Amino acid sequence: MANIVLLFLFIAIELIYFKIADHYNIIDRPNDRSSHANITLRGGGVIFWFSALIYFIQHIQSNYFFFTGITLVSLVSFWDDIQSLSNKIRISIHFFAITLVLYDLGVFHEISILIIIVIYIAAIGFLNIYNFMDGINGITGVYTLVIMGSLLYVNKNIQLFTDSSFIKYAMIASLVFLFFNYRKKAKCFAGDVGSIAIAFWVIYFILKLILTTNSVLWILLFAVYGTDGVCTILHRLYLRQNIFEAHRLHLYQILSNEYKIQHRLVALYYALAQIIVSGVVIFLYQKIQEGLIFTIVIIPLFFIYMSKFYLLKKRALKLNS
Repeated sequence: MANIVLLFLFIAIELIYFKIADHYNIIDRPNDRSSHANITLRGGGVIFWFSALIYFIQHIQSNYFFFTGITLVSLVSFWDDIQSLSNKIRISIHFFAITLVLYDLGVFHEISILIIIVIYIAAIGFLNIYNFMDGINGITGVYTLVIMGSLLYVNKNIQLFTDSSFIKYAMIASLVFLFFNYRKKAKCFAGDVGSIAIAFWVIYFILKLILTTNSVLWILLFAVYGTDGVCTILHRLYLRQNIFEAHRLHLYQILSNEYKIQHRLVALYYALAQIIVSGVVIFLYQKIQEGLIFTIVIIPLFFIYMSKFYLLKKRALKLNS
């Protein structure tokens, strides 16, 4: 019953935000790098921050650092949705927010400086990759549901690392967002405020699970996004492009823009791929060596990603013929 109440509360919050966004013209205008063609309300992903807020109010004696961190990244991201900010400001806020999380999890007292530096790079990189991947209808919502669902299963059946309702709040927010976004013509887009906020939430859970189990295997719970994001960044660096500027080189963009596969179907492909990966990770956890599990997961994903070069070449040949 409580989850149903939350569902309708989040819907009401989203509808109120739509009125505000419409009044203040908070919209996304398509350009030649966009994967959509219609002017759409931006920032619908603010529901993820409101979800965190409501959980914090109900559990006010805990989660101070997490809530402060997600508030900071959400504010700077929402500002960036309305008026572009410099990368230096955004990255600085991301750095400080991640610092709060690491302090909350006791990382500075338990792990070497070198590993802490790696965590900073990985966490800030993942925040931005999650944002980069938010380019077509439905992909952020369905992928987030898969990650959170996997974390909920692990929390209940393998290793308790957090309050299950904390995960469920993010899942309910994702369902509400999908109701307005998983459409042929979306009512709203997540905006930076949505993709960055939910990415911050995912990072918090993954780090907490890794520290609790002393296993880095759980980073594979976002292996599909990670593989696409990291490989695309390397590709763009090879092309000497600014990795923070809009582009159309992700595999999902090739499928959606060049091959005209319906956005919702491409989003579903990514979600299904992550479901398979998460299932493999959960099934093989503590049964075989972690290095072998990484190999089993990453190599197929890498080759799937590399198929984009074949698709691009095939597309170019067709246009030139």
